[in-house]
Amino acid sequence: MQIKELEAEVGMPLFERQGRKVSLTTNGEYMLVYARKMLALLKDAEDAAARLQRIETGKLTIGMVDTTTYFIPALLRKFLKEHEGIELVLNVGNRSALVNWLQNSEVDIAIMGSPPSEIPTRAEPFAANPLVFVASPDHPLAGESGLQAEDFRQQSFIVREPGSGTRNAMEVFFAQARFQPRFHMELQSNDAIKQAVKANLGLSFLSLHTIGLELQTKQLCILDVRGTPMVRAWHVVHAMSKLLSPAAEAFRYFVLEHAETDLAAQFGEVRQPRV
Repeated sequence: MQIKELEAEVGMPLFERQGRKVSLTTNGEYMLVYARKMLALLKDAEDAAARLQRIETGKLTIGMVDTTTYFIPALLRKFLKEHEGIELVLNVGNRSALVNWLQNSEVDIAIMGSPPSEIPTRAEPFAANPLVFVASPDHPLAGESGLQAEDFRQQSFIVREPGSGTRNAMEVFFAQARFQPRFHMELQSNDAIKQAVKANLGLSFLSLHTIGLELQTKQLCILDVRGTPMVRAWHVVHAMSKLLSPAAEAFRYFVLEHAETDLAAQFGEVRQPRV
């Protein structure tokens, strides 16, 4: 009934119905853009009201890249103990998705690696993000020392999808080495990549923060490659155009204050790259 009333108000069909399947018409796609803008504007108004009252309640929407799901939940548990009135909504996607969410005000805060250059943001680094080459312990290169890009000439790589920050970093590494690797398989999650590497289907390039358990149980190993770990930084990011609510500000401060210590406790200190 609400859909029919909306279509009557707009004066054109917004949905196509084929049996039980419902999809947006072209007109519906246009209206969806404005609906999202209205919802974002309403959220901004709610945040402004909360800011004026200095209350840390309401909904906090956080965007996260897939890799951060290995350490952010533990941080969120501590945060919610101190801020019980906040309702969290977590959106997980790759770097490209987070940039779109920030641009469209669909998230309050984003936790990501490389901050966006596409839109004006405030990006603050809070911890190192070491990226390493990984293999099955049964792989012929496991245990070798001083590997270089040329040693991968006969190897196949399992990579994330285009738009992933991890893949971008890997491509930068090989571009600096003037080497073109062979991408054998493309998967859209770190867990899927780890399973494929454990099955000895190829090598990969992952954040150290995703493989702690596999290293402990010796299901994966880190390859000793010159120039690695490639150390990037984790950032807490928000759009400059967005007025942060007290809840979002509280989370931002909490990450900057606690995240680096928590990561060091979970994964150890970051070693320097081998040259």
